[in-house]
Amino acid sequence: MPAPRNRTLALDEGDRRKDVPRLTVRPEADRVYCGDAFDGLRVAPPADLVFADPPYDRGPDWHARWIAEAARVLKPGGSIYVCCDWRLSGAIHSILDQHLDVRNRITWRREKGRGAKRNWKQNMEDVWFATKGEGYTFNLVKWKKSVIAPYRKDGKPKDWVEEGGERYRMTHPSNLWVDLCVPFWSMPENTPHPYQKPEKLVERVIAASSNPGDLVLDPFLGSGTTAVVARRMGRRFLGFEIEPEWVRIALKRLEERP
Repeated sequence: MPAPRNRTLALDEGDRRKDVPRLTVRPEADRVYCGDAFDGLRVAPPADLVFADPPYDRGPDWHARWIAEAARVLKPGGSIYVCCDWRLSGAIHSILDQHLDVRNRITWRREKGRGAKRNWKQNMEDVWFATKGEGYTFNLVKWKKSVIAPYRKDGKPKDWVEEGGERYRMTHPSNLWVDLCVPFWSMPENTPHPYQKPEKLVERVIAASSNPGDLVLDPFLGSGTTAVVARRMGRRFLGFEIEPEWVRIALKRLEERP
């Protein structure tokens, strides 16, 4: 039995008996499908934003194939974000650069797991940001940044705010994200998926690089994080996931945890 505070979403036998929606030649928006990413990208409608968290254990040739398809699906001015670890980062950059305009590399702190005995603990991942030409959407949303050495003028805070004992200033977001938390057992967003990304990470991407009503495409949907966040933020979504178990988790998540 799970602990009383364990809020991880799990499937029951009734969920596992349900059929999963299979990929069709004309996939509809606001749906998730059980199917291969390559097959999905070939029939997907034009997308405003692609968020991709592909398997990290595949080689550069495999990534080159799906990125080429994703670049084709993107609308002119569309954006793509690709998650990867340090082993793939250079290859992903090079492949994206062949098809699109690479804009930035985001690095986020992924604090999870035990330390290594004969290596440095892996504690970060990259997210590459690229666009299909100019005229791309980028909504600037300032973030809170703690003030370490507050400067005052005439006894009053200068360029910073103090509220409830918190000292901060609003700054332009950087490409180093150190305030994210990998989902864990007591969080409502948590699922059994071993590589689930934080909703907050996806929220930032969708807020910055899409507008309400835009289509957000995730070819490696996993447990459905992109779909859940996109719907909550007023975007249309489309997701493909090859494993039926994760499709069922995504569907249950969309139904029970909007």
